[in-house]
Amino acid sequence: MNAPREIPVIVDSVAHNPSHFTQGLFFDGKNLVETTGQYGQSGLYRYDVPGGKVLDSARLDERYFGEGSIALGEDLFYLTWKSKKAFIYNRNPFKAKGEFRIPTEGWGLTYWRDALLMSNGSDELLQIGLGGFNVVGVIRVTDDGKPVKMLNELEIVGNTLYANIWQTPFIAVIELPSGKVVKYLDFTDKAKDIARHFPKADVLNGIAYDGKFLWITGKYWPQIYKIKL
Repeated sequence: MNAPREIPVIVDSVAHNPSHFTQGLFFDGKNLVETTGQYGQSGLYRYDVPGGKVLDSARLDERYFGEGSIALGEDLFYLTWKSKKAFIYNRNPFKAKGEFRIPTEGWGLTYWRDALLMSNGSDELLQIGLGGFNVVGVIRVTDDGKPVKMLNELEIVGNTLYANIWQTPFIAVIELPSGKVVKYLDFTDKAKDIARHFPKADVLNGIAYDGKFLWITGKYWPQIYKIKL
């Protein structure tokens, strides 16, 4: 990692279900929407913030391992990991309404410049058109000219993309459309502190933007943290 590292300022937190293997996280108005993974445990949840009350939920069939998600218009798109399939739900209330094929594994998902933007664990972000759900472009992510792989959960803020780097406590801050990493948000200390107190806690994963602040969490983490940009 050559780009500078920055330790973010945590200004608040809300409770997070520690049994959830977080894959996708985003705000839908004032509600927080989360998608979770693991076979037999993958689901879609809408929460009241900051109360944490579950307002709506849906589950994937146990043969599917859920991944990232994003809502657009009346639809919500929910990736799967190895099935090369994404599901379409009615945005509110959640109701399954369709599916489409994806060309690779599905990891993280967001929306930028009239296309879905999907990660798959490589250094490539696939731009998927909404018409026929075909790949219409590829953005390669680099740090000082070198590929940045293991890109996972995604969140867009203007033309800046925030991406979890799987199995690390770092979030890459990426300039679009160049794909250049301008810096990393370093959650090393927070991740270590959580691991000490909650042995089941897994890696950092989950980024949402409420219009002013980022909110981040991890797989099986007990809290979602509000971050000052």
